[in-house]
Amino acid sequence: MSSVSELTSLEQMIQQQVVDRGIRETRVLEALRQVPRERFFPAGSRDEAYADRAAPIGHGQTISQPYIVALMTQRLEIEPTNRVLEIGTGSGYQTAILAHLAAEIYSIERVKPLLDEAFERLMELGIRNVHLQLGDGTMGWPQQAPFDRILIAAGAPQLPRALLLNQLKDGGIAVLPVGTQEEQMLVQVKRNGHELAQSEICPCRFVKLIGQEGWAPEEKV
Repeated sequence: MSSVSELTSLEQMIQQQVVDRGIRETRVLEALRQVPRERFFPAGSRDEAYADRAAPIGHGQTISQPYIVALMTQRLEIEPTNRVLEIGTGSGYQTAILAHLAAEIYSIERVKPLLDEAFERLMELGIRNVHLQLGDGTMGWPQQAPFDRILIAAGAPQLPRALLLNQLKDGGIAVLPVGTQEEQMLVQVKRNGHELAQSEICPCRFVKLIGQEGWAPEEKV
């Protein structure tokens, strides 16, 4: 695939799947243009990179559809000086988008092969303001807290209040899906002291958030 055709596919994705659905924040759109989405797909499925849907990346995980990535990013209202905690590194695509918008990204993944692959992709793209850690994302990254923004890319059964109250700055914003395993509601949360004000964004469906403030790991049989 030539650079011209890649650019055309990328611009079509941005216009049809993102701009036409109401995402107009200039910095978010520019971040989408800066990150080659196909680089975050396995070699055999890169032709699926610009499709309007989530896609499997192995280990029971997925890469979110472009619109959801853009929507979550826009609703985080990231400032260039912000420090962002991301829970669920996955392929590293959302991580790369955040890295173009914020000062520092701290991203946690519980599946080591995914974390290793994401690290390699980010390094190949010259992204150096991302810090990765293997572990239970619902425990956050207390050594680096508090954060200006928190993005959770997996569905929680209920709002992870301890995480947000302990690691989100007062006045900070979090975006995450909350609900059952079958369907969640994407919400924006703003912290005001000991209060967490939620506003609904849209219905969605993510993989489960596994951990102390999420779903229990499934037992292997």
